[in-house]
Amino acid sequence: MEPTPISSSLDSRPSLRDIHSINAQHLLSRPESYEGRERKCISDVRRTFCLFVTFDLLFVSLLWIIELNVNGGIMNQIVKEVAQIDYYSTFFDIFLLAAFRFIVLILAYALLKVRHWWAVAVTTAVSSIYLVVKVSLSKITSQVPFGYLLPIMSFILAWIETWFLDFKVLPQELEENRYRLVQDASERDVLIRPGPNSDGLFYSPPESVIDSDEETEEKHDEEKPLK
Repeated sequence: MEPTPISSSLDSRPSLRDIHSINAQHLLSRPESYEGRERKCISDVRRTFCLFVTFDLLFVSLLWIIELNVNGGIMNQIVKEVAQIDYYSTFFDIFLLAAFRFIVLILAYALLKVRHWWAVAVTTAVSSIYLVVKVSLSKITSQVPFGYLLPIMSFILAWIETWFLDFKVLPQELEENRYRLVQDASERDVLIRPGPNSDGLFYSPPESVIDSDEETEEKHDEEKPLK
């Protein structure tokens, strides 16, 4: 016996249990994606920037320690440059300048997660002006064999930080935020959108062809005149 069109259409419609299982799978999978997204509190490119800021402080500190060792011993020179600081002949202020950049940038971009370039602009401007004035007025370039190296490296590292934040960190994070907004919107649309053929969930079962034929025959028998 061939299936009637009514029964075939009923078979093609998804049952309430199937649609409920599909929606349940979506609801269970979405919180996992949100939790994974919340765990990542800082982006990879911002973490790389903070690592470079730390390298800036450590590298300048290393150059300053080498300079102290060359000039006659670390301990004696530390006492001389820190306790009896002389602007025209010390490198300690350049180390303090690197520490200033480290504190401001880590506080702004690692702890506060600022999404603007104002902090690195301040540190770079202060470093550049101070280093240019120091090299112009001090006598460190003539007193120490590599007295020019520490100011130049500090100047270069400050400008690399500005370039890296402005051309790498902020544009990439903006792109990631746009992608995340689009993805969140699509996920909400999937959760809100009804399942396929949801209009067929509530319907009364049609009468079968066999039952309708039997009722027609009974009516026909009742209408026959009695002989």
